Amino acid sequence: MRLGLTGGIGSGKSTVAALLQQAGAAVLDADAISRSVTAPGGLAIAPIRSRFGSEFIAADGSLDRPRMRALVFADAAAKQQLEAIVHPLVRQETERLTQEAINQGAKCLVFDVPLLVESAHWRQSVDQVLVVDCLPETQIRRVMARSALDKAQVLAIMATQASRHTRLAAADAVIFNEHLSLDELTSQVRVLAAGLRLSSV
Repeated sequence: MRLGLTGGIGSGKSTVAALLQQAGAAVLDADAISRSVTAPGGLAIAPIRSRFGSEFIAADGSLDRPRMRALVFADAAAKQQLEAIVHPLVRQETERLTQEAINQGAKCLVFDVPLLVESAHWRQSVDQVLVVDCLPETQIRRVMARSALDKAQVLAIMATQASRHTRLAAADAVIFNEHLSLDELTSQVRVLAAGLRLSSV
């Protein structure tokens, strides 16, 4: 079983991924894989330096994320150029980790992908899509509470993601993570895990 897990920023998707992992699923985090290719010595660093210049590489040899984030928010062409470098490398690493998990006997692979709905590749690569959902104002409040971003910055990030309506339309299952305690969220994931033949959380 290949389960695609997605949700807007601040929805609680990472918490649900951790609970599924506790239940025995193998979780492949697309963001973590993306960070690995843009970390010091990562496969994307040399082509990023070549295309965008050394000023986009931090002193430690990693991608200068704040500088690159500012550029791609302002310049759609730069965003496409960055994605053309990073996405094939992320796909290659994801395939390697997927095969590794299968070789280790994983019964359920959970692909934690923030932009799953926006990607035709990802939608075709999974058997089912689980969306973690909440109200937009809750997303904003949660992200502002956990990060140094202001409301305008959070809204700008949300604007780059699929709309709530589009995500829900793509869902095979939904966890509505609004006003849920961790115990209540765990209970919902436990029911889902049973349907995926995983152990109890």
